[in-house]
Amino acid sequence: MSLLHRDARREPLAELSRFRGEFYSCLTARSDALFELADAILCGNGPVRSLAELSLVGEHRRGHGGLYAGVAHGRVDTSRLRLALAAVPLPRAADGQLVLAIDITCWLRPDAHTSPERILCHTYGRGKDQHIPVPGWPYSIICALEPGRSSWTAPLDALRLAPGDDTATVTAGQLRELVERLITAGQWQTGDLDILVVADAGYDAPRLAHLLRDLPVQVLARMRSDRVLRRAAPSRQPHTMGRPPRHGGEFVFGQPDTWGTPDTETVTDTRLYGTATARSWDRLHPKLTHRSSWAAADGTLPIIDGTVVRLDIDRLPSGATPKPVWLWWSGTDANPADVDRLWQSYLRRFDIEHTFRLFKQSLGWTSPKVRTPEAADRWTWLILAAYTQLRLARPLAADLRRPWEKPASADRLTPARVRRDFRHIRTKTTCPARAPKPSRPGPGRPPGRKNSQPTPRHDVHTVRKTDAANPKTKKSTTPRPRRKG
Repeated sequence: MSLLHRDARREPLAELSRFRGEFYSCLTARSDALFELADAILCGNGPVRSLAELSLVGEHRRGHGGLYAGVAHGRVDTSRLRLALAAVPLPRAADGQLVLAIDITCWLRPDAHTSPERILCHTYGRGKDQHIPVPGWPYSIICALEPGRSSWTAPLDALRLAPGDDTATVTAGQLRELVERLITAGQWQTGDLDILVVADAGYDAPRLAHLLRDLPVQVLARMRSDRVLRRAAPSRQPHTMGRPPRHGGEFVFGQPDTWGTPDTETVTDTRLYGTATARSWDRLHPKLTHRSSWAAADGTLPIIDGTVVRLDIDRLPSGATPKPVWLWWSGTDANPADVDRLWQSYLRRFDIEHTFRLFKQSLGWTSPKVRTPEAADRWTWLILAAYTQLRLARPLAADLRRPWEKPASADRLTPARVRRDFRHIRTKTTCPARAPKPSRPGPGRPPGRKNSQPTPRHDVHTVRKTDAANPKTKKSTTPRPRRKG
């Protein structure tokens, strides 16, 4: 190895060793077992199928009993681990902007009747045109996105949604704490571009922008195609009596005659989607009412102005008929360069789906049959720490490709290929876990004695839309077209 190549590898290796040492310090109980469990996730051959099989990996020097005890009774200092994740080098856009993607992914546990705090999770594609709710633990995960086509992201935070949580309020609090940590870690400084938060249509973008209005954050989210927004109120004419209007004319997504002339329009030729046409309309806001998440608002409801972007493409890689995409951005006065940056940033949001697939299919995030949500949280943080080590080891990994795979350059290795070489990288890094001490297994339950303390069963949490004070009304036989403001 040349001297120049050796110096180039020294800094990533030092950064990886530093994070591994900090990760070990975040494990405050059963630290050795949990640390070696994370190494077993990274050094195992093939996808993780069960916890018991991880105890057979050579890097895990303890038995399966210690492994299960670490997951069930270990402790992770999540506050310190969150700070450690925010302090590692993060990917940025071409202009230096930090782009965060947030989404909810579910750990489905339909048959875990003894596991508490399960919620009905909406699943997609489990039947022909069916969205079946399945009990499980939903997790809100935030990742930093890379520019360009990539299957890499940088997971920064994970939070399990408890029964009864309001998604918008919980998400806003999670984002607020993360942005404050990023500022503390020096990832954002005064004079930098605002942090861009990208979300899908399941989030209330205007409400997120309103709750985070005091932070250097911009919100970009997709909106449903049946939304109705309002323009700015017209100027008041002299000698006009009565209360001045707060909202202008309607902007109906499904009615082109209400759009008017767009403020900007750009046309871009892309390799995957053909010609991409983006049009934007400035200063549009939803007409809020004292319902849903705004029911507890006191006084006058706010006017949350933003920019609406409509994206039309020629084709989809799957061959399906493309549909227009409506985006809402919390900023105003967008120029053509901003519009192109916004829709391209939204398309990069789908990289988080690659991360979720790697969590579940390769790293085995949903494979263990843990009973308590606390153990699920503990295992989730181990997965995030393991993936962060993969990302830091990315410049150090060699391409150990299969005979049927195409060669890939060092900067184009996928997380799965980096994981193949992590066993060799691990020997050059810090391994603070101590050697196991010899012990004997416990006697267990005497033969023939039944379990006198059966595990209690828990019902799945469901949200009831009707109660005694609000009886269910009969569905109309002639429903009006759906219009969501």
